[in-house]
Amino acid sequence: MSSDVLVTGAAGFAGGHLIDLLIQTGARVAAWRRPGGAPPRDGRGAHWEGVDLLDPHQVQAAMERTRPSVVYHCAGAAHVGRAWDSTEPTLAINVRGTHHVLDALERLGTPARVLIPGSALVYAAASEALTEDHPLAPTSPYGLSKLAQEMLGARTGGAIAVTIARAFNHFGPRQDPHFVASGFARRIADIEKGLWAPEISVGNLDARRDLTDVRDTVRAYQLILERGTAGRVYNVCSGHAITMRELLDRLIARARVTVTVKIDPARYRPNDTPLLLGDPRRLRDELGWTPNIPLEQTLDDLLEYWRNTTP
Repeated sequence: MSSDVLVTGAAGFAGGHLIDLLIQTGARVAAWRRPGGAPPRDGRGAHWEGVDLLDPHQVQAAMERTRPSVVYHCAGAAHVGRAWDSTEPTLAINVRGTHHVLDALERLGTPARVLIPGSALVYAAASEALTEDHPLAPTSPYGLSKLAQEMLGARTGGAIAVTIARAFNHFGPRQDPHFVASGFARRIADIEKGLWAPEISVGNLDARRDLTDVRDTVRAYQLILERGTAGRVYNVCSGHAITMRELLDRLIARARVTVTVKIDPARYRPNDTPLLLGDPRRLRDELGWTPNIPLEQTLDDLLEYWRNTTP
């Protein structure tokens, strides 16, 4: 089945929300997921296929069936903390998987626009808002893998036009609870259900992060792919940062029971960046994107998602 739009990693967090957005606009979407994995129950209106991105022959065959003119390459290992213990798999899926996707597209020889969702963790640490021209110096295996993805995109030529969206922290409903905001929200919901004692163990709460709702983030992805300049990088961020302490306090304030907080030094992550704040002016000024969903709504929606999810 040929489709106008291909989303890899479509069963993932950002990929799933991107599918929702694309289907709303009437796009014919091919949704790639890991082989053996199940698509969402409602299918989200896309054509689903299991494709192993580490198998170049499988990727080529699937690409020839799909023949997309637009590709959102959302597949990959996305957890920064896990990458320290799973460095080889992180590099494999993020780097080799990206190479196989781009190589298969080039072999097709037909024009296509590609978006690679990068990461703010490619930047060198700084105490101010990061622009797209800030020096690059990833300090984690995950950040290194995302920079390698960008470099692969930069060397792609011919009929393939690649844009890069350097996403800062994004969160919202359906996010894996191994990510901090979703983990806090799930624990609060489970405490309300009587499944846990009314206490949350946490690591470093002083880190400040630039947070954007995932639904605003994927809207930026669509805009960057459709209107962005090929080869140009765009930060996807709010331009504001809050501490993890404030994030947790705001979630606890929404709890239906009293919840206490316990600091656990074992939860501290190596090379945890004190501040990760982006400058969104390029995306705003060139493409007209600004976040629409306020932090308070994202927190409400995230908590309600976990309240309505069966343990």
